[in-house]
Amino acid sequence: MKEIDFDLKNNPFINFKSSRYTMSARINVEKLWKFCKKNDYSFFILSLGCLINATNNVENLKRRIINDKTVEYDYLDGVTPIMNEELEIYREMRVKIPQEFEDIYKWHDYVKELSNKILNGEDDGFTLDMLERDYTNIANYSCIPWVDFDSITSCEVQGKQIQPLITWGKVNKDYKMTVSITVNHIFVVGRDLAYFYEYAQKEFDSFNL
Repeated sequence: MKEIDFDLKNNPFINFKSSRYTMSARINVEKLWKFCKKNDYSFFILSLGCLINATNNVENLKRRIINDKTVEYDYLDGVTPIMNEELEIYREMRVKIPQEFEDIYKWHDYVKELSNKILNGEDDGFTLDMLERDYTNIANYSCIPWVDFDSITSCEVQGKQIQPLITWGKVNKDYKMTVSITVNHIFVVGRDLAYFYEYAQKEFDSFNL
């Protein structure tokens, strides 16, 4: 990470009780959905990869406040809850960014293997106190595949929390899927969120049958 020149003292949102806010929008996931069905890939895992890439393409989403200074991480790993098929085991895993692998398919296999190890008890998974997560180069991703929701709110550890929270839902009959993102207004404005959705759509459109 690197320290950047950012005027925190005079930021209009710095003294708000909570400067967190959420936006939800639908994106078209037809290409990825059909690609996964045809080639036996996990739609959940590749969706996670698309959203991790979209997050890392927006500089302001990688900013945090540490020791009253503004820092910007080079990249944010992904943290996501996972469950077994019986919905009896709930764990979290931290995954590396897809760019660390030869291609996103190699990354897919790495995530699938890591998930299996965690659910089988061979790996402890990700465990970090909630208050510490804001000082770590991660963003949180969560899928609710049972509900085609329009919007959602997110839990807050504290009002000044900055870590991005990304949630996506069920794919509807028109191959549209809601993606919700919760951010901090200290660093992230509407145009940054527009960039996030633009990048996300490009990621989901990058798969060909």
